[in-house]
Amino acid sequence: MKIDEILAKTKKTLFSFELLPPLKGSSIQLIYDIIDPLIEFEPQYINVTYHREEVVYKKHENGLLEPRIVRKRPGTVGIAAAVMNRYKTPVVPHMICAGFNKEETENALIDLDFLGIDNILVLRGDADKSTRRFEKEKGGHAHAIDLLKQIMDMNHGKYMDNEIENSTPTNFVCGVAGYPEKHCEAPNMELDLEYLKAKIDAGAKYIVTQMFYDNDKYFSFVELCRKKGINVPIVPGIKPISLRSHLSILPQTFYIDLPEELTKEVIKCKTDAEVRRVGVEWSIKQCKDLVAHNVPIIHFYTMGKSDNIATIAKAVY
Repeated sequence: MKIDEILAKTKKTLFSFELLPPLKGSSIQLIYDIIDPLIEFEPQYINVTYHREEVVYKKHENGLLEPRIVRKRPGTVGIAAAVMNRYKTPVVPHMICAGFNKEETENALIDLDFLGIDNILVLRGDADKSTRRFEKEKGGHAHAIDLLKQIMDMNHGKYMDNEIENSTPTNFVCGVAGYPEKHCEAPNMELDLEYLKAKIDAGAKYIVTQMFYDNDKYFSFVELCRKKGINVPIVPGIKPISLRSHLSILPQTFYIDLPEELTKEVIKCKTDAEVRRVGVEWSIKQCKDLVAHNVPIIHFYTMGKSDNIATIAKAVY
């Protein structure tokens, strides 16, 4: 089923979550072990993230460092197909600009179309970790809206080879990302919303937010979007804190604020097990409030583990 259809028909707050492909060399069983505890909550769809290449350095005996380009987490298309086949649940693979050119993107989209996977989350992707800057791949896209337009072209039967005759249109439904606390590279929220509206106008059917820990920021973001003329469903993204180190890692990585009350509770914890309990309790409060406000779906970021998500879901659904 298409995600826009799921969002249109829902009369209660539904459940979805995101998977992180395992490191290269790992078994698909790792993915199944994450999904199995969450199936009882009837996920409406399951996202599978995509990852660009990384530069790693191999140290030689003479002390010199040799840079190597590796893709540590491949398999998004294969995982999406395996999950859909095993659980009979819609899957939403991510497609990113980072690290891919237009032809590679088109070929991946063709594979997804052949597999019957017609939901996609369209993202620009992360900056290069070594330079902390985003630079488009040669022959690739600089912005998520450009990738979105390529997908919409394919939905109209337009491929890169314009000499193809009688091409079959694809039928992808695309979502895009939204940032309740503003994208880190946007100079202000107003311009960030203009970019977001352009993606909706280009064909995106829904928005999934970056994680947040203060619901007021989500509600404010939704209100700003509506005033801007963005009227598609806006799905809140939730990730429970599980490590004390998240107090510094999450703000640095995702450019988000952590509420003072939550921070104080985490600082009191003597072990990460205690932090995990605090994170679960905080997310339960967040989710119950979101349900009370009739959000269409709560989307959980599992980050490779699901036991805390299952605990939250049991308390909320």
